Amino acid sequence: MFFLRMVYRSFSRQLRRRLLIAVTVCLSASIAVAMLGIVFDVGDKLNAELSTYGSNIVVQPKSDAVVSELYGGDQSGTAASSSGQDPTAFLAESEVPKLKTIFWAYNITNFAPELTIHVDVTTGSAKSEQVPLVGTWFNKTLNLNSGETTVVGVQGMRSWWSVEGNWPKDDTAQAMLGKDLATRLDVSVGQSIQLSKNDASQSIQVVGIFDSGDDDNSAIYLPSSVAQTLAGLPDQINRIEVKALTTPENDLARKAAKNPAALSQDEWETWYCTAYPSSIAYQIEEVLPDAVAKQVRQVAALQGNVLNKTSAVMILMTALSLLAAAVAVANLMAASISERSAELALLKAVGATDGAVSRLMLMETATISLVGAIVGSILGVGVAQIVGHVVFGSGVTMRPMVFILVFVLLAVTVLAASASTIRSILHVHPAEVLHGR
Repeated sequence: MFFLRMVYRSFSRQLRRRLLIAVTVCLSASIAVAMLGIVFDVGDKLNAELSTYGSNIVVQPKSDAVVSELYGGDQSGTAASSSGQDPTAFLAESEVPKLKTIFWAYNITNFAPELTIHVDVTTGSAKSEQVPLVGTWFNKTLNLNSGETTVVGVQGMRSWWSVEGNWPKDDTAQAMLGKDLATRLDVSVGQSIQLSKNDASQSIQVVGIFDSGDDDNSAIYLPSSVAQTLAGLPDQINRIEVKALTTPENDLARKAAKNPAALSQDEWETWYCTAYPSSIAYQIEEVLPDAVAKQVRQVAALQGNVLNKTSAVMILMTALSLLAAAVAVANLMAASISERSAELALLKAVGATDGAVSRLMLMETATISLVGAIVGSILGVGVAQIVGHVVFGSGVTMRPMVFILVFVLLAVTVLAASASTIRSILHVHPAEVLHGR
């Protein structure tokens, strides 16, 4: 009880300095909680943000993938190739729903099969041109074997497209034209065009004109069933775009991407049970054995670089806030000890040991620091939510590990700052201090 009374009396006598220590620790804790909270949650936020920019995994027939590897094909390029060559290898469109049966099915948020061919287009003004045509799903509802339903298609994967009119409906004779193609053909929304390939012909209504900002502006997008009829390729596609929530790659993921067989058993289990792009691609190949799934390297690299740089900035800010807190606490304690030198000398004169006096000072500092840390943690949660809503448009999920880590770091910081100043208690000589020397 005597010890606790001493701690209480020190607060009443040096309330201003104690409040300054509490405010210092509070500010440091709020910054640390906010920054580390964002660091732990920023991966999911960046995944969600980058997922609005299209697919990050492309699935192709094995033979096409081999050609791409040999001749440097761009996996991230637009689907509407202007080479004039139609595909010669295909996948079964009916097998596409199997993507939702893999281990990471819930991480696959969207996908769309594509059949890219070239057709002759004739308009009402008798203009004719051979153009690339992409048959795909737009907003298709799938009934899965698990009893669940999911909606997939390019409508959810092309959020950056500027669309005049409407998106086509699946399994109808509707289409949307790229802005450049519509200009060349002098076609507007509501008009009809005639598509022909070999001996097949189909009248199509233009329900939308899109501006993609890339080569797709010279293409036609329509339901896959219509493209397959024109090409005489029922149930055939030559590409699947997949959008998945993934974990940024590390050394293990890069090693597995080169050769999964080179992994040890523990490495294999870690890699297979983590949502790396390479592990999701591997599992897609397991359910589609005639296909090769590759990640879009540009998206994966961008995600990893942005995440690493963002995390580095947040961690640096946390470290600087802790350093500032350590310097401030050390200076405030040094001033406090200097002001209380007579009191400390008197305690030592009546029999208090250096250890007892040191424990008193530590107890005082720890108590006020704990109060500051608790208040700062609450404020830090609020700051993290503000940053999350401003930057990512959603709140930040605060994990318990954040608070544990912050309290441990603050404890080490305050202890280190206190230790450097409490050593001066050892040099307090009661006789000299009490005689004013």
